[in-house]
Amino acid sequence: MIILGIDPGIAIVGWGVVEYQGSRFRTLGYGSIETPAGMATEERLALIYEGIGRLIETYHPEHMAVEELFFNTNQTTGIRVAEARGVIIMRAHQLGVKVFEYTPLQVKQAVVGYGRAEKKQVITMVTMLLGLPKPPKPDDTADALAIAMCHAHTGGSRLADYYNKK
Repeated sequence: MIILGIDPGIAIVGWGVVEYQGSRFRTLGYGSIETPAGMATEERLALIYEGIGRLIETYHPEHMAVEELFFNTNQTTGIRVAEARGVIIMRAHQLGVKVFEYTPLQVKQAVVGYGRAEKKQVITMVTMLLGLPKPPKPDDTADALAIAMCHAHTGGSRLADYYNKK
């Protein structure tokens, strides 16, 4: 199964594509879609929409795993990220890719084994488990790979069915 993991954002959308077969991972690609800070929101969303479309057309994922929105203290940023998530999910749907959503706690639990793991621990485990030569940059990319790995480990489970009810 080919999984596209997405760490949504308005400035940086981390992405990672893994193939998961027989409990083994193969990394197909990873990187980020970045939008300039001074650009109008609608233009930034259009860049994200186009970038997600290119990724899907390039890698042909069967599933896309997206991190659920986590609101911190800045609600304005949270709203912009929610808008980006909407564009990302819509584009996947338009191109026939099934979308699954995971909380940061679920991702950390699946990759590190501890739901309150630090970001550095997640990056270390992603790098090690995928056999990458060095930690992926930016951190959003490592998060996206972790989200894809989380889906690989839990996507077929009853737990995933519970969390992904629409």
